[in-house]
Formats: sequence, structure tokens, C-alpha cells
Amino acid sequence: MLGNNIPTVKLGIIAVSRDCFPIALSTQRRKNIVAAYGEGLYECPITVENELDMLKAVDDVIAAGCNALVVFLGNFGPETPETEIAQRFDGPCMFVAAAEGDGDMIDGRGDAYCGMLNCSYNLGMRHLNAYIPEYPVGTAEEVADMIREFVPVARAIIGVKNLKIITFGPRPQDFFACNAPIKGLYEIGVEIEENSELDLLVSYKEHAGDPRIPAVCAEMAAEMGEGSYYPELNERMAQFELTLLDWAEAHKGSKQYVAFADKCWPAFPSQFGFEPCYVNSRLVSRGIPVSCEVDIYGVLSEYIGMCVSGDAVTLLDINNSVPKYIYDEDIAGKYDYKLTDTFMGFHCGNTPECKLCSDRAVKYQLIQHRLLEPQDSEPDFTRGTLEGDIAASPITFYRLQCDSEGVLRSYIAQGEVLDVATRSFGGIGVFAIPEMGRFYRHVLVQKRYPHHGAVAFSHVGKYLYEVFKFLGVEDIAYNQPKSLPYPTENPFA
Repeated sequence: MLGNNIPTVKLGIIAVSRDCFPIALSTQRRKNIVAAYGEGLYECPITVENELDMLKAVDDVIAAGCNALVVFLGNFGPETPETEIAQRFDGPCMFVAAAEGDGDMIDGRGDAYCGMLNCSYNLGMRHLNAYIPEYPVGTAEEVADMIREFVPVARAIIGVKNLKIITFGPRPQDFFACNAPIKGLYEIGVEIEENSELDLLVSYKEHAGDPRIPAVCAEMAAEMGEGSYYPELNERMAQFELTLLDWAEAHKGSKQYVAFADKCWPAFPSQFGFEPCYVNSRLVSRGIPVSCEVDIYGVLSEYIGMCVSGDAVTLLDINNSVPKYIYDEDIAGKYDYKLTDTFMGFHCGNTPECKLCSDRAVKYQLIQHRLLEPQDSEPDFTRGTLEGDIAASPITFYRLQCDSEGVLRSYIAQGEVLDVATRSFGGIGVFAIPEMGRFYRHVLVQKRYPHHGAVAFSHVGKYLYEVFKFLGVEDIAYNQPKSLPYPTENPFA
């Protein structure tokens, strides 16, 4: 579904062995893991005991096309060469150790439980980031499960390291909350290309009459269905979609993957003749996120969520409280949430149509119509939003942000979209997150996060947490239970 803008993980496994332990322990235990995992795990035939073995093993997995690696301590393991693997291999590495249980506790005891401590210590001395599972010791079947948990994390790390974010225009006035110090991008390996809105307009005009436009128009019509779009608007939007796709291909440069952060108002609709929201939603369905209001870290967050979930995502305003009458009518007694656990997530119309209820349609942006077009006039260039209630689903609400001091920080909260009508406009849904009220005050407000949050349509918090840890983010906030007060929470309130 997401196309080729998301990495494919090619996993390899290298076993290591301390030379004073039987090498057969590591070799056989590695084979057992490969058998338990099944297809998709390349088995390096070299069991590493020393640095020369390490060089051969790394060359072997690179030649096999591996872009992520499992380093397996089948016994105690040699801490120098095993950590040098991560130093030399250009991709995310997971470290895991063998549990005992082969029956022979004399010649068959590997002591990998102990060896993992030395491994972690040496990784720290070398300032190397690695993925280490919550409990990194297991049988072949348990390690195979740990490797499966590593795949979405590895996919996100590979994607981030090979991502270019392309922007058009500065942030709109009074949207300084979407501040984007690029220092944080460079620290995690993301490239950025910043352009003027005029650059985009010039390229858009050059695509007038593009012979591919009719096919895209037909695709849009089939996707939305009769009565759910403006036929006379499709040609303009198709022209814009092709403009962005061609720009992405021509401007990847040294990177493999792209994301866009575009200025979508106030000048855009009057100059291009439509709102870009529906096109943005179509691109995100194909694995190319496009954020509104030049939200650079918002689109980076979207991209990470796509990698870990393998599904389309969206970017929403943490927008408004749920009115008490809606709570009383549709939530109380039906769902186990307090009123303050609920809120509405909204954006003009960038959420993919596959995540909206069946009555979704291309409409006009009510707020921009008030601002930009004559009062009491029929909407013209403010058309182009994809609107409808967001369908009920488990969700993860999250964001990676570089703050005004240049420090990367993040938050993650899991919850759901409720099957409750919003009675409102835009791409909007009623969200519920346990203890949202406290999370809103003591994380979102207290730590000065922007109003945009990324949304993955599944519970992927455990993967996002590991990705953020791997990227070196030290402040990873979450919605804490009532029994665990926040540092800034008033104990007397």
C-alpha cells in the first residue's frame, strides 16, 4: 500500500563466541534461531571469536544485502569484536543473548547472561546505539520473537537515516509553535531542502497540460465516487500531485526517501486555485507524508509512524475539547473514559480517505472561506479538503520535536478513536486517551509542544519508544497513570 518510499528490512544474524567457551554453542544456537524465525533472516556462516572474524562477518552480511543486523551472543561472547560489528556495520544492530537450557550445565553452559552485561558496557564506551530488547536473553523461539519485534524499529531507523524532508515556504504567521531547528535533523541523519512557495508555483505551472493528468483525474474520481468530489477541480489537483511526485524524484539527491512540509495557507489557495489537503491525503496513502503549515518535525513524526506501523498515518491538531452534551449522550456509560480523557483531533482534510467514515467527501475549508473569499459567496479556491469523521480505531498519538533550545524530545500516548459522531467539519474524530487531561497539562502544555500531533492507526507505542531511544532522545514522555504523578503535578490539587 505504501509504495517504495518505506524501507524493506533485510535482516542478517551473526553469532559471536568467547574463545574460552565451545564455539559449537554459538553456532548451533544460531542455527536454531534461524530455523525458528523462518524465511527472511540471512545466516552469516562465520562465528566471530576475534577481530579478523569480525571483518569477514561484516563483509559477508554486507555482500548478502543486509541493512539490519542481529548480533547473537550464543555464549559469553568477545566484547571487543562483537561491539566492533555495530561500529563497522552501516545499519541498526540488535544485541541478544542465549538462555541456558541445552541440558549440559558443564560443557553446555554459555554464560551469555553475564556476557550481555559486558557487551552493553562496551557499547557505551564506544558511544554506539544498539537495540537491546526489554529482556534480551531467550531460547531460540523467544529470540526469534524478539527479532520480529526489531523489524519495525529497524525499518524506522533505516528510513530516518535515508530521509530528505523537502519544504516549501516559511511557516504561516502566528504558527511559530511549529518551530523547526534543523540541528536536530542533522543529529539523526535527516537531510532537509528548503524552498520558496514561488519555486513550487513555477513547477506547478510547468506541469500544465501534463499528459498524465487525465489518468490521475480518473483515479481520483474512482477513489471518491460520484457526488463526493468536484469534477472541475480534479485537473488542478492532479496537476499539483504530479508536481510534487516529480519534485520528489528529481530532488532526492543522496537520500532514498522523501517527505514534504508545505505552506498551505494563506496564499496557496488563491494562487493555485484550490486547497492542497486532498492531494496531501493521497500522497500519504502512498507512503509520502505531506505536512501542513511547514511542520517539519510533524512530517518527520508521520514518516517514523509509517515505518513502524506499515500503514498510512495522519497529522492532526490537538484541537478542541468534547462538549459535555456529546459526552453525556454518546460516551458516558458506553465507554470507560472521563470527559477529560477525551478530545477532538482535527485538520482541514489531510487524513487518508481509507481512515475516514464512509460519508467522507472533498469539500471546502470553512475557516479559510471566511478569511479569504467574499462573505456569502460560493466557495471557489478554498475547495479541496477531504472531510469526514475519522473511523473508530485504536491509535497512537505521538511526536518527535526539536525544542527551541535545540534538544530532541518526544511523547507517545496510546488510545482510540471512538465511534462517536463529531457534529463538526473537517477531517475530525473523537479521541480518547487514558488520563489525557493530565497528559495535556503536564506534557503537552508544560513541555511546550506544538499543536500538531502525528497519529498512527494502531498501538505502536512500544516500537516508537525503541526508535526514539535508538535515535538518542532522552525525554520520551507518555500518559502516566494517576498513581504516577508528573514532576510538575500539584500534589495538593
